[in-house]
Amino acid sequence: MKLYDFAPFPNPRRVRMFLAEKGVEVPIEQINVLKGEHRTDTYKAKNPNATVPCLGLDDDSYISGCVAISRYFEATNPKPALMGGTPAEQANVSMWQRRVEEGLMDASVAYFHHATPGLGELELYQNKDWGMKNHERTIATVKTLDAELADKKFIVGDDFSIADITALCAIDFAVFAEIVSVDDYPNVKRWHDDVSARDSAKA
Repeated sequence: MKLYDFAPFPNPRRVRMFLAEKGVEVPIEQINVLKGEHRTDTYKAKNPNATVPCLGLDDDSYISGCVAISRYFEATNPKPALMGGTPAEQANVSMWQRRVEEGLMDASVAYFHHATPGLGELELYQNKDWGMKNHERTIATVKTLDAELADKKFIVGDDFSIADITALCAIDFAVFAEIVSVDDYPNVKRWHDDVSARDSAKA
């Protein structure tokens, strides 16, 4: 088994955090996206989408995408449950994970790639108007999250979940991209301080 990673990027960090919370260690190989290693024929044979992260299993099959990889480890290492326990919990975790993935992670990354120099020559296409729309969406989602966290320890109640992992990695990237400051959102700031103090946040 091997995890194909690129440490500086926010999406691979999501999987590393998930594994750290599970206490699971997997050999890691770095795929340097800045050098275009994700677009080589060798890597695309593993993951035709040419993205990181990607998990290589012992049977020579591959799983790409943060949630898909996380779901594999949730099934093989069920404790602690990071994707909900009861059917209602699982549904709520899935709902919020998707909300923060689309509204924070995808939106902030789209802003970075389209409305800033992004990755320079590696950028295949840029649309500044689309980037700025996603800038607005990121801010709107942070406001929604701030309201949701007014009376909650974590995004889905009292239990830390994959939704918190996705949101932390996304917000840290949004701060890096100078879209938001957590200091402007008191409930997000309190939550951010708490989850950033977890050992897994350093993964």
